[in-house]
Amino acid sequence: MFNRQEFSLRNTVFLRLIVTFLLIMLPILFFAVYLYQWIVQTTSADIARTAISQTNFYLTDLGNEIERMKVLQYSLLEDENLNELTLLWDSMTTIDRTDTINSLRTRLFTVQNSSKYIKDVSVHIATIERSMSAETSIRDFDQTRYRELRSVFGSRSQVIEWNGGLYLAALKPQGTRDAEPLFTVEIELDRQKLQEALAQFNTYPGSGTVLRYRDGKVGMSSLTPELAGARAALAELPLETLRAGEMERISLNDQQYYAIRAQSDELGISIYRFIPEQVVKEPLAKFYTWAWVFVLTALGIIVAFGLSTYNFIHKPILTLVKSFRRMEQGDLNISIAHASKDEFRYLYERFNLMVGNLRSLIDQVYKQKIMAQRAELKQLQSQINPHFLYNSFFILNTMAKTGDNERIEQFTTLLGEYFQFVTRNASDLVTLEQEMHHATMYAEIQELRFSRRIQVEIEPLPEELRKLTVPRLIVQPILENAFKHSLEKKARDGRIVVSYAQSEQTVSILIEDSGNKLTDEGLMKMEHVLRSVDDQAETTGIVNIHRRLAMTYGEASGLRVDRSPLGGLRVEIILGREGGASDAQDADRG
Repeated sequence: MFNRQEFSLRNTVFLRLIVTFLLIMLPILFFAVYLYQWIVQTTSADIARTAISQTNFYLTDLGNEIERMKVLQYSLLEDENLNELTLLWDSMTTIDRTDTINSLRTRLFTVQNSSKYIKDVSVHIATIERSMSAETSIRDFDQTRYRELRSVFGSRSQVIEWNGGLYLAALKPQGTRDAEPLFTVEIELDRQKLQEALAQFNTYPGSGTVLRYRDGKVGMSSLTPELAGARAALAELPLETLRAGEMERISLNDQQYYAIRAQSDELGISIYRFIPEQVVKEPLAKFYTWAWVFVLTALGIIVAFGLSTYNFIHKPILTLVKSFRRMEQGDLNISIAHASKDEFRYLYERFNLMVGNLRSLIDQVYKQKIMAQRAELKQLQSQINPHFLYNSFFILNTMAKTGDNERIEQFTTLLGEYFQFVTRNASDLVTLEQEMHHATMYAEIQELRFSRRIQVEIEPLPEELRKLTVPRLIVQPILENAFKHSLEKKARDGRIVVSYAQSEQTVSILIEDSGNKLTDEGLMKMEHVLRSVDDQAETTGIVNIHRRLAMTYGEASGLRVDRSPLGGLRVEIILGREGGASDAQDADRG
């Protein structure tokens, strides 16, 4: 029998194929996941680098532009016409003032048109209390504006935020310390143009840009409608904690954004860009979809492989294994059908052919054994002991000489019935009643032969056992063996006792003798002969009986030998209660 452990699930070919396939597929799945994560990170890094590069470029360009404005602004401080108006205003004639003012306005207009970010260029002359710009001619001095702009001149920022406007300012100091400057040159930046420049960064839906000063105050912002509602939240964010040149995730109104900071120390401003997280993921949407398609397809392939492997390999192998198990248990009525024309069909056909051949061989061997047993029985029947025959005729001769006609009639009747039973060609099965009748006749003949030196005590056969079917000649050879080998040379007190024992499944016939020739070695030899399964060994009458009983009733039946309490051999004939009743014939009929 197979060990069940050998066929546990973890030891099957099916599981090993599935595990092998998974080991092949898992690296592919892991690579796909890694590739997806790498693409997400690479895309995010590319967007971050592009956004940072654009913002830094804008700040650099703005810084260069403001620096150029400052150069023009400081050149105005040395403008001849401006200095002349400041110092010689009172001594100039009206014509000279007009010419000088027109020349100065032309210069201011030229500076104004030098950059799209300049809204207006103004000069404020404190000494004559006059102001002038590229947009307007000379006008009254704006004392408030002059003072408030001067109050922030000392700050580090080049760009000054005042009253909602952005300015660049330069002043012409007097010769004495702490004295009022002679005049200031003011360049007002165009917020609209700067706003438009910031708006150019809002290339992604839902993004926004904020410009902040060094003190954290928001200078201007360009926000898409999605971010306009988060203006208050933006103002409260500690954006100064963001690291310049890096992209970090922040949350605004329960939405996730990537924030980018670019800073200019020269200008004293920082620009913050906000890009929705979805923007980063959107280019990967199709890839994400295809990634799931790939994963689901891979899982489908694994399931399909598992089902196909189970149906085409594991299931046929399991069928073959189960068939072998049935065959091992003695079931030879097995036939495996397989529709597919594959290797398993060939294996099944060979298996069916093997089972058929095995069944045929077993039938052949079984029939041969039956025939051999019957031949042995016929041989046993035909083996009339010459010594028994001679003795029988000698007894008849003696009776005839003495004129004992009554015993002659009894003896010849018994002898005739005896030879009729052992020589007739009847069925191999008889009733136990017939078998015991024949054994009793044989015992009476032997008692006459041995002149009452040997007594045979046969217990009456129980009524319920009379119709029990048994093989022919199973008791008489045992009695013959007792007479011949144990009691034949005994001068007196020879004794043979035949009794019966019953159980639910078996019936036993016990034959005991009082012989004194049985040795332990002889008993062991006899037991060994009965246990032997060698078909080539010499077959004796006792071995023949044992084999026929085993074939008729099963291995639990047969002969058992032991030492009898009477001193000689004790033979137990074990019969099964189930016999071949349909084959039993009347042994008394010819």
